[in-house]
Amino acid sequence: MSKFLFQNFLLFFIFTFATAQEVQTEVIPPYNIKTVSFVQNGNNVVPIFELGSTFELQFDDLFGNEANYYFDITHCDYNWKPTDIPKTDFIRGFDNQRITDYVNSFNTLQVYSHYRLAFPNQFTTQLRLSGNYILKILNEDKEVVFSRKFILYEEHSTVAAQVKRSRNLSNINYMQNLEFTILSNDIAFQTPLQNVRVVLLQNGDFNTAIKNIPPQYTIGNQLVYKYGQETLFWGGNEFLYFENKDIRAANNNVGKVGSNNDIYNSYLYTNAARGNQIYTNYEDVNGNFVVKNINGSNNEIEADYAWVYFTLSAPTFRSNNKDIYVTGMFNNYSLSAENKMDYNQDKGVFEKAIMIKQGFTNFQYKIADKKGIVDYENAIDGNFYQTENEYTILVYYKQSSDRYERVIGKGNANSINITN
Repeated sequence: MSKFLFQNFLLFFIFTFATAQEVQTEVIPPYNIKTVSFVQNGNNVVPIFELGSTFELQFDDLFGNEANYYFDITHCDYNWKPTDIPKTDFIRGFDNQRITDYVNSFNTLQVYSHYRLAFPNQFTTQLRLSGNYILKILNEDKEVVFSRKFILYEEHSTVAAQVKRSRNLSNINYMQNLEFTILSNDIAFQTPLQNVRVVLLQNGDFNTAIKNIPPQYTIGNQLVYKYGQETLFWGGNEFLYFENKDIRAANNNVGKVGSNNDIYNSYLYTNAARGNQIYTNYEDVNGNFVVKNINGSNNEIEADYAWVYFTLSAPTFRSNNKDIYVTGMFNNYSLSAENKMDYNQDKGVFEKAIMIKQGFTNFQYKIADKKGIVDYENAIDGNFYQTENEYTILVYYKQSSDRYERVIGKGNANSINITN
């Protein structure tokens, strides 16, 4: 081999290796892809599943032309970098196959094609390993249309958790602290300070995850985490919501409806920033949503889309350096241009119209700088220690003989039982 060919081969190898080791981030779907969600037992869920269980990815294509989509699965490590494990080791079957389960909408003004990708399916009969995964949806040219994270875990440890108020008097009324212990009866932890890692999630939002927290101390095979600062989350406020299950009528928090465009319009009542108000307790679904058409029998294809008009009165948050977004599980908490609000100079309010599938939808307003960094401390709707939040603790473990980090347990806690 000539020196020139060898140098080119080496450069290609280095580039390929570096590309393969890049941290995997979720690709935001284009305008025509809507209502992307993981579904289990008929409900939209946070994508954390027990190894061997069944679940689905569902989404709509507003072009409604029965386009061909393919799926690709990548196994990742704790930091969402692809592992070097061959696909034949973590997949029984194949990926990079066409999604064949789809059907067109029925009796809707907005036409769309509804796609369902079940696991296991006829091509991928089993996902064999626990851990972090990236699911990529590809078009006919094998370009990534969008991608989503999901996690598979094993039941090898018990996680006992409790939500407490902050120990710091300066933020005791605004933050929630997560204390927990990890115990395994069938795994003897080897050097747990290095080999055990955790991820803490609030309401299933990967954007606010707390990572790289070592055990504070160990008692035999029990790992104890009782930090005062490292495991703090901002309490936030209860999610706002609207309901348009009957898309032609004004329901909860929908002021009026219209259909002066090609599809229905749902105009929500104006929301006022709640940061300086007292905390008010009301039920939410922690950012989730439910697709529902009370006049149909199959919500997946008979639920219609509407332009939902959001209006926010928050004069103190007007800034040239920061933007306000409408987020929730319905759009994967995405800070994209499609979800960014515009300031109406004449009315003195922020406005945004987003096309959303009808039903019951939780949402919240987020403020972020131009780099997309969210200001949780100065949240538009404030932070309250009383806020009901759902917390998830994931336990990762890799002993010396393992090729990858297993997810060996999952714990849950709710701040409704918060203590001092």
